[in-house]
Amino acid sequence: MKIGPIDAVIAAAGSGDRLGAGTPKAFVEVGGVPLLRYVLSTVESFGVERTVVAVPAKGIERWTERVFEIAKRPLQVVAGGSTRQASVQACLEALQGITDVEQDGGDRIVMVHDGARPCASYDLWCRVAQAANTYGAAIPVLPSVDSLKQLNDSGDEVKSIDRARIVRSQTPQGFRYSVLIAAHAAAAASGTEATDDATLVELSGHPVRAVQGEIGNIKVTAPGDLDLAAQQLLGEKSAVVPIRVGYGYDIHPLVEGRRLVLGGVEIEYERGLDGHSDADSLVHAIIDALLGAAGLGDIGQKFPSEDQQWKDFDSLALLKIVVDDLAIAGYQPGNIDATILAEEPRLVSHLELIRHRLAEQLDLPVGAVNVKATRGEGMGSIGRGEGIAAHAVATVLAVARG
Repeated sequence: MKIGPIDAVIAAAGSGDRLGAGTPKAFVEVGGVPLLRYVLSTVESFGVERTVVAVPAKGIERWTERVFEIAKRPLQVVAGGSTRQASVQACLEALQGITDVEQDGGDRIVMVHDGARPCASYDLWCRVAQAANTYGAAIPVLPSVDSLKQLNDSGDEVKSIDRARIVRSQTPQGFRYSVLIAAHAAAAASGTEATDDATLVELSGHPVRAVQGEIGNIKVTAPGDLDLAAQQLLGEKSAVVPIRVGYGYDIHPLVEGRRLVLGGVEIEYERGLDGHSDADSLVHAIIDALLGAAGLGDIGQKFPSEDQQWKDFDSLALLKIVVDDLAIAGYQPGNIDATILAEEPRLVSHLELIRHRLAEQLDLPVGAVNVKATRGEGMGSIGRGEGIAAHAVATVLAVARG
């Protein structure tokens, strides 16, 4: 099937704050090559006639120069907006300035792609372009593999959603030039905001065709996504693996008038651990291990002792916050191995309950959480019974998002 001339719009203006790389995410490097270069490689081999790339408006001279350094074919660079939609609109305005609508506007296809999706295959580009040429609008989709729930207005109850017809959209998304231009114009006139172009096209009244997406077509948003993209792009050469290891250590003094809490379990004893929160040294060591594995700092940065909201706070609740932060960063806990150092009290009888409490908060099977206890044998502050310390090793697993 003959396809009309094809243009590519690349949205590469994302700040990458969640990636934590200190540079716009499309310019983050894998194997010494920016993510955007992998995207442009596919675009160039696909035979695109015109390419427009939206880069961050802040520092546009720097990012424009970088794009021209890595591009192998001529293209145009524009300043992106504060949203993805605004960035795509800026690219379309650039295309409008060089498009003869009467001559080729009817047949022209525009492929819109994320600059941080470096793994979309040549075959996927072909299938989306062919469907867009036939139906006017097409996007790659993947079925939902998770059970879906919808929260009520108060956010404390869920209602199940049939996932059979629920899909996750990807890019590249393909459209006839006239269809996409009209959809963005209508959105601008009505003040409509959307997270992808297919939504705007759908709202304009034009149906959008579904094309089978690719599991490996990862959008790099968080560090875990970057790890998985590196595995695909570099294969056996990758030095980045989707499993990371972290280590944590914490110690608190034993004092009178405080509860003794370890691993979320209150233990009857004449003294308790002193600290800003409930001073659960075991949980604190595990938190530091998880944060370290994900490259997310440490417990002191996350829950500073000068912040009164954490005063006497339940450390298991702090652990749950960290697990949620890991998910946002693209990770989930893999397993925990921890050792408690305490001369007194004897902890052996409490270890099984501690494992279950931790496993519940970490959303792990109990077999993935190991907790041991040992004594100081009279040596040092631990051996003299002055405090309780804990060591923890944690793994986190990178989780792909489509």
